[in-house]
Amino acid sequence: MRWRLVDRIDEVEPDRFIAGAVSFPPDMELFQDHFPGFPVVPGVVLMEALAQLAGKLIGYSVRRVRGDWPFPILSIMQGVKFRKFVRPGEEVRLEARVVSLREESAVVDVRAWVGGRTVAQGEQTFVFNAVPLETPAEGERLERLERAELARLWAEYPGD
Repeated sequence: MRWRLVDRIDEVEPDRFIAGAVSFPPDMELFQDHFPGFPVVPGVVLMEALAQLAGKLIGYSVRRVRGDWPFPILSIMQGVKFRKFVRPGEEVRLEARVVSLREESAVVDVRAWVGGRTVAQGEQTFVFNAVPLETPAEGERLERLERAELARLWAEYPGD
């Protein structure tokens, strides 16, 4: 299983907001066990999808301001609530709003929606570059990967 949990990015307001979507195909292996006869997307998978989307906003925003591309690592989740089951095949709208963006960390409010109803929400805190990169070349490689992924997901990515 690939852990790319965002299908597309629909809207970006640098330093403020990002929205995108994901749909979980019914044939995903995780649905065999979660739960047999009543498949639902695990809440932790929804939170990871939201973290991946938020990470794109954080990386892009920091790059525009200070020139480097941080590697945001999800560190803390608070106030997480799951309000409704998400079934295979449903499109989930993902949103993240920046609460604070600092030199070495960011806090975002995240929310997932299905059919106009909130299905999950919480606050996520990220730290940047929590694991030191071994060489400058490793940082450049990660930045290339992040830029390519952002371009894949966001049709309007300016490629700066």
